[in-house]
Amino acid sequence: MHDRQLTQQFIQSVRDASGGVALQPESLLVFPAERYPAYAGWHVLRFLHEQTSRDDPDLRAVPPLVFIGFSAGVVGAISAAVAWEYLGGSVKAVLTIDGWGVPLIGSFPVYRLSHDWFTHWSSALLGGGEDSFYADPGVAHLELWRSPQTAHGWWLTPHAAKPPVALSAVNFITALLHRYDER
Repeated sequence: MHDRQLTQQFIQSVRDASGGVALQPESLLVFPAERYPAYAGWHVLRFLHEQTSRDDPDLRAVPPLVFIGFSAGVVGAISAAVAWEYLGGSVKAVLTIDGWGVPLIGSFPVYRLSHDWFTHWSSALLGGGEDSFYADPGVAHLELWRSPQTAHGWWLTPHAAKPPVALSAVNFITALLHRYDER
C-alpha cells in the first residue's frame, strides 16, 4: 500500500540499530504488498504458507514467527497470525506499527507502536496489547515506518509498575526482536 522502498528503509534502520543482527535476510519474509493487498489476511497467510512449508506442509515444522505489520497491513498481520496458529503454526509475537483502529487480538503477545499520543490512546480502546510505544513529539505516519530511528517517544509497560522509558521507535523494535531472539 506504499512504496516498497519505505519497507526497505525500515528493515535497514532496524539492522543498523541492532548492529546488523536483527532481520537477517535468511530469516526475513517481506510480503509483496505491491502485488496483493496487505490488509487481506488470506493473502498474507497464503504467502507465508508458500514461503515456509514447501518441503513439509505441516506448519508445526515451521519455526515460530514474529509478524511486523504497518498501517492497514496490521489487519493482515493480525488475521494471518490468528489463522496461522489455528492451522498449527506457532506465533511468537506481533508488532503492530500505526494500526489505528485495529483490535489487537490473539493468544500471542501483541505490541503497539503509534506515531503520536492521540493515535496511541485511541487505539488502546480496542485492546492495549503488551508493551507499547508512542512518538512524542508525534511524527508523520509514514515517517514511523520509513525511519523509526527518528521517532523518539515513550515505551510503556502496562502490566508492571515501571515508569515510561524514553527511547526511539527503532530501539523499542530491536529490544522486542531481541526478546524473541529474532536475527
